[in-house]
Amino acid sequence: MAASGNGAAGEHTSGRVSQQGAGGLFVSSDNFFLSRRGQITTLAARYVVPAIYPSRDWAEVGGLMTYGASNADSVRQVGVYAGRILKGASPVDLPVMQAVTVEFIINLSTARALGLTVPANLLARADEVIE
Repeated sequence: MAASGNGAAGEHTSGRVSQQGAGGLFVSSDNFFLSRRGQITTLAARYVVPAIYPSRDWAEVGGLMTYGASNADSVRQVGVYAGRILKGASPVDLPVMQAVTVEFIINLSTARALGLTVPANLLARADEVIE
């Protein structure tokens, strides 16, 4: 699906991924993919390709699993930075920050639709399970 520029190309690429026997799919965090998350999750489900995605947004539109930086935590960090700058700190003097909190989310309805049984120990490790 990486080369999918439009609906027809996405459909073709998704079909090839399935036909080649891919056991799963990892979708990276890229704005190109994010802007097409509905299409990508729909195609993964249609071709019964289990996939893991980079953020909560994907599980909310039907993605099987997500593991990545917490959007809420990232937004909070931006607010802290903005506050420091507004209080007079020079942006050059602020440390580079990276995500501190990561989330693991499982969408059980998608798992069922794909015919997958998610092991109990994996469900126990999830930060959130979407029914």
